[in-house]
Amino acid sequence: MASYRFQLFLNISFFLILAIGQSSIAAANDDRKASVVFAYIVYMGSAPEGEYLATSWQRTMLQKVIRGSSVEESMIRSYRRSLNGFAAKLTDEEVEELANMKGVVSIIPNRIYHPRTTRSWDFMGFSNTVRRNPTVESNVIIGVIDSGIWPELPSFSDEGFGPPRRNGRVIGARFYKSVASADESARDNSGHGTHTASTAAGNVVKDVSFFGLAQGTARGGVPSARIAAYKVCHKKGCESVDILAAFDDAIADGVDILSVSLGSAESTEFFDDVIAIGSFHAMEKGILTLNSAGNNGVAGPLGVESVAPWMVAVAASTTDRRLSTKVVLGNGKTLNGFSVNPDTFNGKKLPLLYGREVSSICSEDDARLCSESCVDSKLVKGKIVLCDNTGSDSVVYSAGAAGSIVLDDLPVSFITPLPSPSLNARDYDLLLSYKNSTKNPVAEILRSESITESYSPVVAQFSSLGPNFIAPDILKTDITAPGAEILAAYSPVSSPSGSPVDKRRVKYSILSGTSMACPHVAGIAAYVKTFHPDWSPSAIKSALMTTAWAMDRTKNPDGEISYGSGHVNPVRAIVPGLQISGEISACPVKSKNVPARDMNYPSLAAPVPAVKSFTVSFRRTVKNVGLPNSIYRVQISPNPKLKVEVVPKVLTFKALKETKTFTVTVSGGGLSAKSMESTTLVWSDGTHIVRSPIVVHTYPSIKSS
Repeated sequence: MASYRFQLFLNISFFLILAIGQSSIAAANDDRKASVVFAYIVYMGSAPEGEYLATSWQRTMLQKVIRGSSVEESMIRSYRRSLNGFAAKLTDEEVEELANMKGVVSIIPNRIYHPRTTRSWDFMGFSNTVRRNPTVESNVIIGVIDSGIWPELPSFSDEGFGPPRRNGRVIGARFYKSVASADESARDNSGHGTHTASTAAGNVVKDVSFFGLAQGTARGGVPSARIAAYKVCHKKGCESVDILAAFDDAIADGVDILSVSLGSAESTEFFDDVIAIGSFHAMEKGILTLNSAGNNGVAGPLGVESVAPWMVAVAASTTDRRLSTKVVLGNGKTLNGFSVNPDTFNGKKLPLLYGREVSSICSEDDARLCSESCVDSKLVKGKIVLCDNTGSDSVVYSAGAAGSIVLDDLPVSFITPLPSPSLNARDYDLLLSYKNSTKNPVAEILRSESITESYSPVVAQFSSLGPNFIAPDILKTDITAPGAEILAAYSPVSSPSGSPVDKRRVKYSILSGTSMACPHVAGIAAYVKTFHPDWSPSAIKSALMTTAWAMDRTKNPDGEISYGSGHVNPVRAIVPGLQISGEISACPVKSKNVPARDMNYPSLAAPVPAVKSFTVSFRRTVKNVGLPNSIYRVQISPNPKLKVEVVPKVLTFKALKETKTFTVTVSGGGLSAKSMESTTLVWSDGTHIVRSPIVVHTYPSIKSS
């Protein structure tokens, strides 16, 4: 369900699902049949003291506006534990009346959000023998807002867990029954939530694999930490009314870190995005939220879905272990494809058929894509079908084919219900050329094999790109972590391919997406917190970003808008040396006109006019958390298109927690429209290296476009 391919389907189906859900609401309100009734969230800021007062006031507000219906029929849910508001079924007229009431910050339509390892931790140098504080770690709680959890799996076993703070590994699990869901359990029916939870904080489990592939020891970033699961995702997606309720509960439950591998492709302001709202209230209570950046990288820049400054937006990268599936043609030529294929043809080559040859009822275009109902089972049984569409594997499998080969330039391996490797355009054309030049074309699809890629990590092509489309002075994404072909725990009642025709069931599966990258960083954030329990969310965020590995720009052509500050470095994050972090969550009224680039953010970014010359300045304050007596000197990586001046060039500290302020001025010119230039600022005392990317760009924001 988390795969990029399935995400494409979810994005397409979003509007249909929401329309169906809203129509059912309208039909259920007999007293208001003359008006269309939709579900909305009425957001009113932070929760006042006392649950009863909050609920009573919400009901009074609602009673004032609804017509021909009772409060009980209209209200869906009350938010009162950590934030203030409610979800209700409302007409357009009622929404307008509520919007004009005192205390209402925003009214948000109920939207559908969507969900976006054995080798990954070792690849990052975060071995199972790194220095830990196991007693403190067992008191840390990671909240996972996702599709639930399957607690009986070995990754969540209570064995060895004592009584500190809570009993057991999974200390609690909540589910939310609302507009589109009738679920009565927090159990994970899709596998996505189980996968993310075990990646963040799963036990050490030896000898796991996907039918023998990617075999090794599975573990989370903080194997001794506790997990609190909040099930907000169902077959139809993840409703915003439930997501906000999960934040409300998680904050009140006292979680320490929140992992949220969900997002919406819809561009919204902060006050219209429940993840931005919920994570802001979490930050106020000392809880850092990690959020997946999105899986829309193929669409180009301005696609990142997590843009709020108080969250950490996590991009996905590759590791040095990849899965490759070879296709051997009848002429002996071998093509390298991508898929997770545990099956084998036992050396047998099977006939090849093109999609347009296996349909008698569809147009040629639909037949080439192997679209639904276009594959004739009498023609394909026991054969391999070539399809110009990556989403065709379930159709071909249902028709009885032995395998399929699909066209896809995305170099990531996904699980499919039958052997179905993807080939890039060049190799797919070679395959078609072979087929058209041979009277009886045949091929064999081999079992997948693990290969080592020395050029990793690189940002996965599906990972969404920045810059920030709402606040262009705040660089997004923030950081990168492994998110391609990750093996972790999985729901034993869900098919590993996400296809209803796939009858296989597993306890561990391989998924790809920024959903998989997010819990990696959540686990590392929890690891940092075990050494520094008093650090604020912004302090932990600064430690993660300023200690990140520098990514190779030659292998990542989109630069910082793809990887942010770089690749997360777990071991160095606990000893950052300096922190670039603010300790307040609200700006005074007099500072309303201060540009966002002067927020004390770990990265430095600014929009500049295209073609024209520019000069921009950044002001930053750093706190010494390294050695009491230390001297940090600045270095700037060269970029001939940018002139960078830092004042002062040397920061001298006499004590821990001492702060120093510096100014960075960047000048240049001639940038073309929708482009960027970057450089890197590094403070070093000879022991610690504190890195901050500097980015100037000419991409528009939604306010200026």
